[in-house]
This record gives sequence, structure tokens and C-alpha cells, in this order.
Amino acid sequence: MCGRYTNTAGPEEIAKQFNVNVPSDSGTHRFNVAPTQEVLAIAAPAGTPEATMMRWGLIPPWMKDQRGAYKMINARLETVTTKRTFSTLMVDGTHRALQVADGWYEWLKAERPGQPRQPFHFQVDGGVIFAFASLWTQTKAEDAEWLKSITLLTCDSSANTVARAVHDRMPVILTDADAQHAWLDASVKTEEALALCVALPSERVSVKPANPAVNGVRGVTEGPELLIAPAG
Repeated sequence: MCGRYTNTAGPEEIAKQFNVNVPSDSGTHRFNVAPTQEVLAIAAPAGTPEATMMRWGLIPPWMKDQRGAYKMINARLETVTTKRTFSTLMVDGTHRALQVADGWYEWLKAERPGQPRQPFHFQVDGGVIFAFASLWTQTKAEDAEWLKSITLLTCDSSANTVARAVHDRMPVILTDADAQHAWLDASVKTEEALALCVALPSERVSVKPANPAVNGVRGVTEGPELLIAPAG
């Protein structure tokens, strides 16, 4: 499961990386992106990739209680084509998306009882901007406005010893521009899109202890200090 991540870059860097217009700093300069928040994503519903804000946690049209979106922040790669909620989005290439990030958090259970879990922050290639392979949909919100929501794919981390040391799952990450374009291309069929979804090699992933302040659930703490474990 991937339940928190970072997107610390600014809109100019992201625009250059993905060759899209990022009209504001919404969703950028983030050190603790949490479920149900609005996140920066790139989708191509009309064929041309564009940056947009989406709520993290998929809200299918049939979901009556939107609080259930918290349970749909991730989609397992192994079942994404068999679970009806996700399979329809995989088949329709216009509902594949890129969730912009530059790191993610996972936790280890504390060795001593009563102590908080230890968060770890993962980066790719020393801290480059990348994208989670994601799926998105939209539904009418209570105010009759269209609400876009998103879920990111996760895979077994067995092939990546760095990620596996902390958690048995890791996000599906697309770093190559060609792979990112293919993921958004509606002409790319499900099987071809799934072929893009592999665990990154261990040598491309690094990890460091993070500040336990990132654990907060009642209020999401922000700031670069979250990336640094306190001394002692």
C-alpha cells in the first residue's frame, strides 16, 4: 500500500518534465500528500495530455458514501483487470493517468511497544520527478459539479530489495517519457499498458528514515523537515 507521498517540485519543473502546462502551484511543493486530498495528475481524456487536480481515492459513480474513497487510494496490479471498478478504466485508455510525485513513504513497525511506526521516504534516481501509473474517473458531486478522482497502481515489491525491506508492496512507477505517453495513449490496449507496469530495479531506488511527524492522521503536517529523521 502507498498511503503518503511527496511532490516537492514546483510547477515550472513539472511542466518541463511532462511537457504540459501547469497553470498554478496547486498540488506542488508538497511533502506529505495524503488520501482524499486534491493531487496533481496528468490525463488525456481528449487525446492531449493536460495537468489537472483530482481527489486521491477513487470515487466510482456507484459509490453513495464518498468516505469509501479512502479505501480506493490504491489498485493492486494483480487484480486491476478482474475487479470491475478498475477493469473498465484500464480498458478505456482515456481513464489512465499519471500521478505526479518525487517520492513516497512506507512504514515499519516499531521495535519497542508503544512507539510510533518509523516512516521511510523512497526516491527514484536520486530524487527525480516521476509518475505513478494511475486510473481516474469522474462522477457528479453533491453540488452537481463533476468530481475527478484517482487511484494509483501498486505491485509486489519482491523484485526490488530496497522497497521489499520495508514493505511487500510498492507503487507502479513510470519514469520514461515513452512509457508515460504510452500509458496515456487510448490506442494502447490493456495488455500493452500492463506490460509497462513493472517494479523498478533496486539500483534505481533509495530510501532514508523520515520524520515520524509524517504519521499524523488528524492534521497533515507539511514541510521539508518531514524528510529528515530527528537525531537520536
